[in-house]
Amino acid sequence: MQSPAPAPEHRMTAVTWGLLGLLGLIWGASYFFGRVAVAHVPAFTLVFLRVSIAALALHLFLHGRHGLYPALRENALRFLLLGLVNNALPHSLIFLGQTQIGAGLAAILNATTPIWTVIFAHLSTSDERMTPNKIAGTLLGLTGTAVLIGPSAFSRLADGGETIPLWALLLPIGAAMSYGVAAIYGRRFRGLAAPVTATGQLTASTLIMLPVMLVFDDPLALPLPPLGTILAVLALALISTAFGYILFFRIMVRAGATNTTLVTLLVPPSAILFGILFLGEALGLNQIAGMALIFLGLAILDGRLVNAVARRSR
Repeated sequence: MQSPAPAPEHRMTAVTWGLLGLLGLIWGASYFFGRVAVAHVPAFTLVFLRVSIAALALHLFLHGRHGLYPALRENALRFLLLGLVNNALPHSLIFLGQTQIGAGLAAILNATTPIWTVIFAHLSTSDERMTPNKIAGTLLGLTGTAVLIGPSAFSRLADGGETIPLWALLLPIGAAMSYGVAAIYGRRFRGLAAPVTATGQLTASTLIMLPVMLVFDDPLALPLPPLGTILAVLALALISTAFGYILFFRIMVRAGATNTTLVTLLVPPSAILFGILFLGEALGLNQIAGMALIFLGLAILDGRLVNAVARRSR
């Protein structure tokens, strides 16, 4: 396994912020599409459909350009690992969680991704180390996560299990941790074109999810889902996955792993908006408080808020 190339200086330009905003919008929509689809399609089957349709679309789009097939052969094992931690595992955890929780809450819990990325980056890299701002932001984000989960866990015990199961809240956090690992490991693919990396990981995750789907879901016995579900699956695969991952890896090359995962700051508002408008979802006070703490932590991780306040005070 080759060593990653030295990292370029990480800067967020106006173009990069624009790409990040677009990615936040279409990934926020993915929670809406997933919530609609998981009502009729089992979680593992939904993950397989998402990654396989997206992989097929990217293969047709690239048609072997950018050295796609030599890259797939040379990086097969690395793509398998990336497909596992960036697609197969986190998507499965999120969809399983969404059988019990709404799109907005799933997105908020998954917004802890930059927090885990900062922790993993400090432990495994030399150019994205912990700073006082990152430590403060991480602690605030973890506190926000505890606020989100703590009351739900205690109320579940008090109410005889009638509220959201604790496991459904923990699964999106597990997905966030997996995405954090993927953001660091994705640094190894800087030498490849963004569509090649996206196609490689989606092809690998398709191979991973095929046996999982066949063993646990028995998809051949499932009835044909309604048209709305089919459209949600296609949108999830083509817009939120195929196009989304091309954007993701392009931003990572320009801005670095930690800056790229700031997209999760933009995803929850989009997911919450879609959930309120189309699914009739609502957030409780503890969820709003937890989201506020997570967002404040992410803003401190970004550093621009702290720097602006410091300049203003001077």
